[in-house]
Amino acid sequence: MDAIYVAWLSLVVGFVLWWWNEYWYVIPLMFKCLNSSTKLPPGHMGFPFIGEMINFLWYFKILRRPDEFINAKRRKYGDGVGMFRTHLFGVPSIIVYTPAAHKYVFFSEDKFKAVWPTVELMGRTSLVSVHGKAHLRVRNFVSNTINRPDALNRIAALVQPRMLHALQSWAQMGKINAKFETQKLTFENIGKLFMGKKPGPLLHSLDKLYQGLLLGVRAYPINIPGFAYHHALQCRRKLEDFFSMELDKRKNDNKVETIDLMDGLIQIEDDEGDKLSDKEVVDNIVSLVAAGYMSTSLASTWAIYLLAKYPIVLQKLREENMAFKKESTEDFLTPKDVSNLKYTNKVVEEVIRMANIAACAFRKVDTEVDYKGTLLHFDKVCFEN
Repeated sequence: MDAIYVAWLSLVVGFVLWWWNEYWYVIPLMFKCLNSSTKLPPGHMGFPFIGEMINFLWYFKILRRPDEFINAKRRKYGDGVGMFRTHLFGVPSIIVYTPAAHKYVFFSEDKFKAVWPTVELMGRTSLVSVHGKAHLRVRNFVSNTINRPDALNRIAALVQPRMLHALQSWAQMGKINAKFETQKLTFENIGKLFMGKKPGPLLHSLDKLYQGLLLGVRAYPINIPGFAYHHALQCRRKLEDFFSMELDKRKNDNKVETIDLMDGLIQIEDDEGDKLSDKEVVDNIVSLVAAGYMSTSLASTWAIYLLAKYPIVLQKLREENMAFKKESTEDFLTPKDVSNLKYTNKVVEEVIRMANIAACAFRKVDTEVDYKGTLLHFDKVCFEN
């Protein structure tokens, strides 16, 4: 009798837990739908707190087939509305998976704000975290620092010799681990461009800190020792301490010459003569390195893979660049030269199109949104794959 009682109790508890998130998040929204023609996205939010993370991690970590997490839902719910509701990383979420739904989200910036799920890791005053006028202000500072002609020329002059040396070194090695080598080269370039640091123990330490930071960006936000998010926060604090000390050192040097991105962020002024605060400089240098590190190294790895897979494209690419080299008197390309390499530009665009350098992007819903009669308002977060 006791065994039957325990079995029934376990069944009831399991049932309640399985439907808890639906009760908590979905039912309040269902009442809103009763008075309108809208409906909720299909789906299920899983267990309290963990949501559908077990299923998610099964596809991502065990099967190593992340697309199947979404494909399985897509087969179940169809392409009608192009989205489903779920609960991931402690947040009620909507995953969008059709081109039409993607287009709607991307072209509705007034309704869907671009956000990072872990603002604490990027910095609350960084470009990727602020919105509205604050975002416009910081974006102007950053873009003026990076996109000025003198900055672009300096980047081109610095990166190309390093790339040539790396390619020659790889050719001598005969066989390389493309992911490792491109990641190493990318961070060395970023270290020089953004922080003015040469390859060595210090840059290697910063590399390890950024790898730890990036592992926590899309991890479950559990701030307990042993979890990736906790380790990422520790890496973030160490990076912030390093750049704060570097900032104080540079300001005391009273340099006028711009050596790297950090100098540029310190010195740049807007039309009214205002500068970024120390906090904004540190937050943005941390976040810009994080944003550019893995995305650039992954795109470079994909480029190597795709060019090796399509030798005809590689040959045409080589012919265009060699022909241009014969006509040019410069040793390396300048930013102005790049626009004249038509085929090269198309290859770059195609690599970026085919390379999945970001598993998902994040958008925050500030208001109730009606898309094709579907109400989007689950803790105001929308994920796109």
